Amino acid sequence: MTKEGFLPITKEEMIERGWDRPDFVFVTGDAYVDHPSFGVAVISRVLEADGYRVAILPQPDWRTCADFKRFGKPRLGFLVTSGNIDSMVAHYTVAKKKRSDDYYSPGGKAGRRPDRAVIVYCNRIREAYGDVPIIIGGLEASLRRFAHYDYWDDKVRRSILVDSRADILVYGMGEKAIRRIAQLLNKGVPVKKIRDVRGTCYLCKVGEPLHFKAVGGYDYDVLKTDKNAYAEAFAVQYNEQDYVTGRAVTERYDDRLLVQNPPMPPLEREELDWVYSLPYMRAYHPSYEAEGGVPAIQEVLFSVTHSRGCFGGCNFCALTFHQGLSVRSRSIESVVAEVEKLTKHPEFKGYIHDIGGPTANFRHPSCKKQLEHGMCRNKKCLVPAPCKQLDADHSEFLELLERVSKVPGVKKVFIRSGIRYDYMLCDKTGDEFFRRLVREHVSGQLKVAPEHCSPGVLALMGKPSIGVFEKFSRRYFELCKEAGKEQYLVPYLMSSHPGSTLKDAVELALYLKRKGISPEQVQDFYPTPGTVSTVMFYTGIDPLTMKPVYVARDYNEKRMQRALLQYSRPENAELVRQALIKCGRRDLIGYGANCLVRPAAPERKNGRGFAEKGKKSKGGKRKKK
Repeated sequence: MTKEGFLPITKEEMIERGWDRPDFVFVTGDAYVDHPSFGVAVISRVLEADGYRVAILPQPDWRTCADFKRFGKPRLGFLVTSGNIDSMVAHYTVAKKKRSDDYYSPGGKAGRRPDRAVIVYCNRIREAYGDVPIIIGGLEASLRRFAHYDYWDDKVRRSILVDSRADILVYGMGEKAIRRIAQLLNKGVPVKKIRDVRGTCYLCKVGEPLHFKAVGGYDYDVLKTDKNAYAEAFAVQYNEQDYVTGRAVTERYDDRLLVQNPPMPPLEREELDWVYSLPYMRAYHPSYEAEGGVPAIQEVLFSVTHSRGCFGGCNFCALTFHQGLSVRSRSIESVVAEVEKLTKHPEFKGYIHDIGGPTANFRHPSCKKQLEHGMCRNKKCLVPAPCKQLDADHSEFLELLERVSKVPGVKKVFIRSGIRYDYMLCDKTGDEFFRRLVREHVSGQLKVAPEHCSPGVLALMGKPSIGVFEKFSRRYFELCKEAGKEQYLVPYLMSSHPGSTLKDAVELALYLKRKGISPEQVQDFYPTPGTVSTVMFYTGIDPLTMKPVYVARDYNEKRMQRALLQYSRPENAELVRQALIKCGRRDLIGYGANCLVRPAAPERKNGRGFAEKGKKSKGGKRKKK
């Protein structure tokens, strides 16, 4: 692999292109991977297509400002992102333990980026060049654009725009916003005067005129201590994220005002097709080869993104605050053209690993009404029951899968992104997509996300009832049998989500036992910025209803909830016993058919937990004499 075709990451590579300096230096906490699944690649290629010179500064040494001077002072400014994920999530587990690896770094090695990377990078740039324009974006910036509860500090932090001292924050999917900002900077407009671009945030003096009608106005000094005010402020922010109806939202910091302009409209089909047609190298920079490459490329190398946005509305997901609820998709021709390129890759073996997106089977807006009037406020498309206006139709997705499957060189096309089974069951065209999914696009097991079984917990998650999952499950196995395939369902489950008590976790364990489900992996709820569920975790309030919510905060209780979901594992036995005793469910400790765990060794010696002498227990075993 040669460096030719990649954007420059060293001064020498820049000089080889004949540049004296770049227009933009793009600083990122990830290694440089030029693939459309990486935000840095997309934004840099979009700017390149508009005629700008973009140099990439991946994982700079942040301990001094020297590395930030690698290319000299850029003509128009610095772009800064932590990378594809929040730097704190990249570094720490839900138990706040340091991770030993980093999926987005060369060789998977941790330690290549700082905690709170956006803030650190921006402060180093200011140290190096003073008042050079700085525009921040990506997931970390997007989800921390307002005052936000930070799980790792266990407090409400200021907007990342305040702490980073950047000039503009681009939130959401940034292609349109960054093109407009670049255009204005190129015309000589001072960065401090760029105030009217949708999809951006900026800071101004209190009392300055705004370009859009605004709501909010909460004071950070109140938000950092008043949990009710924090929940109310989040609800305002949440309800203004629609590009049709959304208004500007403000937040006060002493004599300064944080202003979030209304959301930028999403890219329409022709625009998305153009973005995905740009000349990505679809590989990591060759300088990483000696370290073993960048692991993150493996998951996406032979996968294709066909859509953006998700109207699923899961409360623990940050998509509402980032990609948004309005779904847009690429044309079939665009996806087929990308697959044809993949078939020419030297490592391609004939398998497309995924045709997906945030939700694989969402390919168009939830209903025709929202195109003109926006998404409904205080209402979700799929829960507690599917809306009557829902346009559940997989016909175009079926055509897409058919076309891709016929590309010469393609042996099999899989769908590994998450699917919404409740949406599938609403399909007005019938079972055709479901049948094809089972017959052609499942690689032995299908991953789905029921998450829990408790009605109260599912409601707080924004998920459908467990009955919907059971209906889907029955039909799935019927269709597998009909197709003559032995395939499985792998359910994703979550412990300790706000609203889940220890008793709820016991009920979930009993449900799994009844259904014969032994999950290999479970996820303890991870409070990350920008989600409804994180607000619940911090405040104990559902911000969408302002009703109180139970939150498992005790470390040992969280361990017990997680252990209950994998009750049959020997290493979890003691935690499961503790949980059952605490819940008053000693009846579930023993050898009976309904029991979750055997008694501890001292109890076995004393005969506790056994059936009466000489009689069969529910498990069918007799007590030894």
